[in-house]
Amino acid sequence: MNYRHAFHAGNFADVVKHAVLARIIAYLKEKPAAFRVIDTHAGAGLYDLSSAEASRTGEWRGGIGRLRAAALPPQARALLAPYLDAVAALNGAESLDPEETLRVYPGSPALVRHWLRTQDRMIACEAEPIAAQALTSSLRGDNRIKAIAIDGYTALNAYVPPKERRGLVLTDPPFEQADEFARLADALGVAYRKWPTGIYVLWYPIKDVRAVEGFGRNLVRRGIARMLRAEVTVAAVRAGEKLAGSGLILVNPPWTLEAELALLLPALADILAVEKGGSQIDWLAGEK
Repeated sequence: MNYRHAFHAGNFADVVKHAVLARIIAYLKEKPAAFRVIDTHAGAGLYDLSSAEASRTGEWRGGIGRLRAAALPPQARALLAPYLDAVAALNGAESLDPEETLRVYPGSPALVRHWLRTQDRMIACEAEPIAAQALTSSLRGDNRIKAIAIDGYTALNAYVPPKERRGLVLTDPPFEQADEFARLADALGVAYRKWPTGIYVLWYPIKDVRAVEGFGRNLVRRGIARMLRAEVTVAAVRAGEKLAGSGLILVNPPWTLEAELALLLPALADILAVEKGGSQIDWLAGEK
C-alpha cells in the first residue's frame, strides 16, 4: 500500500482517525495537569486540497467533504464538534459551511496544535525529507511543539515515557512495507513495556481481513492490557483492492471513549459508506 498522504488527506480514514483523536484530547483536557502528544508519523502537517495530488484523487470529497454536508444526529454532532470546529478554524472559518470552499485539510499535528493548551506539549516526527521540511515550517514558532526528522518507530522507542507521564502516542504508519503490521506490533510491545500507563492510538488500513486478524492476535500475545479495537468500513473488504476500512487499536482508552464510539462510529459509517458500510468496537484485552 503506497500511502503518500497528500493524495489521501481528508479521506474517510482521516475523518475516523481524527474524530477519535479529538475525543481523546478532549478527555485529557478535562484535567489541568499537562499532557504530551507524541505523533510518530506526523506527515506534512497541512494539506492543500487544490494541489495536484489532492485534485488527482479527490478522496477528501468522500471524507471530510461528505461529512460537512451531512445531517448529523445531535449526539454525533456534539461528539464531532471539537474536530469539525478545528477543521473550520484552520480554514479561517467559524464553522464548516458546505457552501464554502474547503482550502486545506489539517493532518494530526495541525489538529493537535489547535487543541493544545499553554501547558501541553507535542513531539511531531517525520522521516520523509520533503514532508519533514513542510512539517517543520508549519509548526515553526510554537514553543509547545518540537518537529523532529526521525524514523517513527525509532521515535516511539526514544520518547516514551514523557516527563509529563500523561498523554498519548499516535502511530499512523504509511503501510508501504509488507511487514508493517509486524513492525507496528513490535514497536507497541517495546513502548508499552516502558510506559504501560500511556494512551496509544495505532491506525491500520483494512484491506485484507486475514492480515487484520493476524495483527490483532499478534498484539494479544504480547500481554498488553486494555486494548480496544474500533473499525469503520465503507465498502466490502476484498483482498488486494482499494482501502475498504479504517481501524484503530486504542490502548488505555479513556473510560468514556467506548460509549462515545458506540454512538459516533455507526453515524460515521452511515455517512461515509460508498457501499454497505459498518462499524465494530470490541476489546482485544481487558484489565490484567
